[in-house]
Amino acid sequence: MIIDVHSHFFRDHSHFTESFVAQSSRSRTEPVDLRVRWEDYLASAPEGTRTIVFGAKARLSGQWVDDEIVAEYAAAHPEHLIGFMALDPTQPGWQEEMKVAHQSLGLRGIKLMPMYAGFDPSDELCDPLWTYAQEHQLPVLLHTGTTFVSQAPIAYARPALLDPVATRFPELRMILAHLGHPYEGECIAVVRKHPHVYADVSALVYRPFQLWRALMLVQEYGVWDKILFGTDYPFTTVNETVDGLRAVAAVESPKGLHGIDAAAVESVIFRDTLPLLGLG
Repeated sequence: MIIDVHSHFFRDHSHFTESFVAQSSRSRTEPVDLRVRWEDYLASAPEGTRTIVFGAKARLSGQWVDDEIVAEYAAAHPEHLIGFMALDPTQPGWQEEMKVAHQSLGLRGIKLMPMYAGFDPSDELCDPLWTYAQEHQLPVLLHTGTTFVSQAPIAYARPALLDPVATRFPELRMILAHLGHPYEGECIAVVRKHPHVYADVSALVYRPFQLWRALMLVQEYGVWDKILFGTDYPFTTVNETVDGLRAVAAVESPKGLHGIDAAAVESVIFRDTLPLLGLG
């Protein structure tokens, strides 16, 4: 079974400002349809795939999907989908939103976008979020790495910002998205030292050289067990991600360098991720 830990739900363009939609054209060389339809996702993934799905909350960047919409989407496909809430701690009322999403809507994790929302995740002002997540065993997936949105400060996307968080909250499950690209080495350093911090490979397969280099670092630092499968749907699909990972694993390495362990790549694709996140 494949577990996709990184999938968005956007119902239509009303969830974005015009500026965000226009800037999203920089995410890939071809246009991306941001509207998510279950039947489209299902057709682009192997049978039996289970998927973590979330919306988005980042006023600074022009994204907002209410948690109720995500909960409804996940509840319509309970055998396949696990719903996460999204939070923007820069906005008033976010702590109440967190409690409602967890206790009333039944969402089972948290998605944060520090760069898109414009906050430093290592700031102790965020400690109520980390405290609640650790106490209630809610895994947290964070965007790390670059973006196409002009107003989003890259300084808040550095994986190293999650190092002090993991130190203060050692039982908190975290996933650093996109292997922190282009800060993959920094991301690997963070996940290696903290037992419950992981990284996902979402949205890297359409940059094959970058993915090859990142997986070489994963192999050299011995952290294959900390790498999770994810897509970043609708920016890419399960099938495209699987094919891209396998293609990179098959690349002949330059003379004098070891190749990427194809069996280790398969272990990422088919990792039994949910128990690692407390979602088994």
